[in-house]
Amino acid sequence: MKTVRLVLMATAIATASALPAYAQATPMLLVQSKDWSAVTANGAKGKVCYALSKPTKLEPANLKHGDVFFFVSIRLGENIRNEPSIQVGYPLKEGSKVNLDVDGKKYTLFTRGDGAWLETPGDEAKLLDTMKKGSKMSVAATSQRGSATSYAFSLAGLSGALDAIAKECK
Repeated sequence: MKTVRLVLMATAIATASALPAYAQATPMLLVQSKDWSAVTANGAKGKVCYALSKPTKLEPANLKHGDVFFFVSIRLGENIRNEPSIQVGYPLKEGSKVNLDVDGKKYTLFTRGDGAWLETPGDEAKLLDTMKKGSKMSVAATSQRGSATSYAFSLAGLSGALDAIAKECK
């Protein structure tokens, strides 16, 4: 039950801050797949589905990170499918890059506010394939204050969560 509450809280936060157009949406848990959740909501621009996970480790441990989530989003009304992103609980340094590593394969993300998205258009499918085959993912970022932060994510359950959002948001 604690996991379901955590997922719904995360979904509400994500819906309110990462996807402001869908702030009125009420999220519904589709499936809890190990360390990943699949969630859907209806909003002003149509159905939204996303797989999300919280980090298993946050560094530095003494820093207030706020709510941190990695998402894979489908927003039907905006014709967006399988968009990976990370949302952190603080503003990222303007113009900085976020480094993402999946079992040694590296990707770069651009930042805006408290979020980051893949820098290279068209890399979404490649990253998701790498994530599905991988076991661990790390993300390194720099806060607006200049603090170096890093996050470790488990990839256990990702495929199940992605399957659920693909089925729900056809």
